[in-house]
Amino acid sequence: MSATDQERQNEQQRVETVITEISNRITDLEQQVQVVSEDIVGIRKHFWDDVTVNFEDATEAIETYVSIKQQAEVLSERERSQRHAQNQLRTMQRLMHSPYFGRIDFHEETEPGSERIYLGIASLLDKNDEHFLIYDWRAPISSLYYDYSPGPAHYDTPSGVVSGKITCKRQYIIRDGQLLHMFDTGVTIGDELLQEVLGKQADSQMKSIVATIQRDQNRIIRNEKSRLLIVSGAAGSGKTSAALQRVAYLLYRYRKTLTAEQIVLFSPNSLFNSYISTVLPELGEENMQQTTFQEYAQHRLGDSFSLENSLEQMEYVLTAHDEPDYEARLAAIRCKSSAPFLRVMNQYADRLMRGGIVFRPISFRQGTLISAAHIQELFYSHDTSLPIPNRMALVARALLAEVKQLERRERSKPWVEDEVQLLDKDAYVAAYQQLRRKKQFRDDSFDDFDREQELLAKRVVKQHFQPVRDSIASLQFIDIQATYRQMYADQALLDQLLSDEPSLSSAAWPAICSLTLECLDQGKLTQEDIPPYLYLQERLEGKQTNNLVRHVFLDEAQDYSAFQFALIKNLFPRAKMTVLGDWNQAIYAHAAHDESFGTVSSLFEPEETETFVLTKSYRSTLPIVRFTKQLVAGGEQIEPFNRDGRMPTVTKVHSDAELTQQIVERVKKLSANGHKTIAVITKTAAEAEKAHQSLAALLPIRLITTSTLSYDTGNLVIPSYLAKGVEFDAVILYDASAKSYSRESERKLFYTACTRAMHELHLYYRDAKTFLLDHVSASSYEHLETDN
Repeated sequence: MSATDQERQNEQQRVETVITEISNRITDLEQQVQVVSEDIVGIRKHFWDDVTVNFEDATEAIETYVSIKQQAEVLSERERSQRHAQNQLRTMQRLMHSPYFGRIDFHEETEPGSERIYLGIASLLDKNDEHFLIYDWRAPISSLYYDYSPGPAHYDTPSGVVSGKITCKRQYIIRDGQLLHMFDTGVTIGDELLQEVLGKQADSQMKSIVATIQRDQNRIIRNEKSRLLIVSGAAGSGKTSAALQRVAYLLYRYRKTLTAEQIVLFSPNSLFNSYISTVLPELGEENMQQTTFQEYAQHRLGDSFSLENSLEQMEYVLTAHDEPDYEARLAAIRCKSSAPFLRVMNQYADRLMRGGIVFRPISFRQGTLISAAHIQELFYSHDTSLPIPNRMALVARALLAEVKQLERRERSKPWVEDEVQLLDKDAYVAAYQQLRRKKQFRDDSFDDFDREQELLAKRVVKQHFQPVRDSIASLQFIDIQATYRQMYADQALLDQLLSDEPSLSSAAWPAICSLTLECLDQGKLTQEDIPPYLYLQERLEGKQTNNLVRHVFLDEAQDYSAFQFALIKNLFPRAKMTVLGDWNQAIYAHAAHDESFGTVSSLFEPEETETFVLTKSYRSTLPIVRFTKQLVAGGEQIEPFNRDGRMPTVTKVHSDAELTQQIVERVKKLSANGHKTIAVITKTAAEAEKAHQSLAALLPIRLITTSTLSYDTGNLVIPSYLAKGVEFDAVILYDASAKSYSRESERKLFYTACTRAMHELHLYYRDAKTFLLDHVSASSYEHLETDN
């Protein structure tokens, strides 16, 4: 037997030994869970049997409380034990399938020999709890595996830097207890392992990448110092995957002080949240909070407006070219989302400190209780150097005092006496008991009818005034909508505000203002107006803050406006921020001319910020990346991973019927070749509905819309902007014709759609193909044409 064969046999024996230990641990944990579960059932069943209940006097009541508290604590402790054992059991079950994926032999400088360190998704000690059979991939020593090739190496620990030498670095592919492959490698995770992992079929949910983390990704994952971490990466470079592993690392590294509830991920849409929802549970961690900016806006604005979402805006931009206000709307989207317009809004808020805020009158019973003019006078009577929210708080306090006086006067009004007469018996009894308590120190008689009526009147008026007090406390006397509106209604004012921002100079402003006023009057808030409106609201009312959240992740951050960055930073003032994006996938109109993260960087100190650029694309095969990198400026910087595959095809068809036939045949062929997730990507939602109607009659295929809650494997039709961030085994671009993709502004959308493909990419067109393919080398795809 050769040395290599002997080494492989030894490694297989170790796999079997470790799996035996895992199996034993699973058996013990299952028994522990069963015993604890039985204890919990017993405690709940006999809870009150073991509690002495006696409320005869204060001493007995205290003893009863202590007895109940002790029994509740016993139950709580058993429930905690059950949860802990169940979590451990789930971890062991995951390790059972594939206990570890890597090994390094590390010779520490101060030690006589090398230690073999095996890495997996969780740690495992031997049966005596003395030696690690497996190290968690997030442990400090595990960073050696991702950062160094054999030779000198060091890693950081809480107690200092440990230096030494890596004498061996090995990777494994283990499935169901069998060592399928093993190979030694250098600094990067070996191509063999990546080929095996990346060559698999796409799933309906994102996979964990701990076995294939690259050096740059590892630096992102383990970064603990930066308050702002910017990750700019090509399509398929692993940005989102690295971010999720970063969440898992932070939860492990700070497990005593950080919980999943203190981490928030802002993602592009709810569908994407479903796609990534299994990554952290696979690693034994709870999912962090997941939301979208639209959900945050809906929460803040409530039912004040009908809010347009970003996907509705996108559909408008892609389909409404012939509408008369299209160019004005496009200019509004770009201007209102920019950093210069953020400065304009700050100028406007500064002016409002001296005058111009619109207030609502405070009404009561269809009449004006306190006029808007009085509130305005009250506000501007305060020192103008005080911030607006501080002055609003002072105004609210003064208004509540005035309401208290008005409340007293209201008690003698005829309507109050009428309502007193209609009160039920319970109200009279309550009034009697209250008066009795007040009179008990003087006499026991109760003949004060006037005082009873006075008390009942007080109750009636107080109840009617409660909504008034609530509205004042929540600052509803500020008319934010009218204050926002007047900036667009007063052209002279807007011209003054825009005078210092030449980049916003546009002949379209009168049309922009007209569109804005029309929407506001209809109770609608367009997507481009939501962030500046919320920002002005914060400047007037004060910032809403969440000091519990410690880490915020923004995915697809190239789609965020200057206002959105500022609002999120204000909302989570104590949080570190991880920002992920790719400017080649900036598909929204407002992002077209702002290819940097300078806006979010300006919110942090330079020394607090670190930027990583990921240029290597792992998602797609080499032929697909060679094709797609030619679609965008700077694409030559994208490095394809060397995974072979079929060349993309570009096929000309001559009719809609022929297009449907060709796509049906292609889908069937792809399915026969083992592809599980095949996406027919259309440009718009309207086109997706049309494609689905024609295809669904001939093969099983699902339509993905904005209301779809989750992806499933299988055949699907999806609009281009909903596919962003997701990957599919094969992608069919439904219409790559010159008529469909006719504008330079659609280049990044086209690129984004093409880069969703992992293994195969097929484009179809009628008449003439899009000009976006003009600079793509003909040798990088196969051109086909159907027979007439």
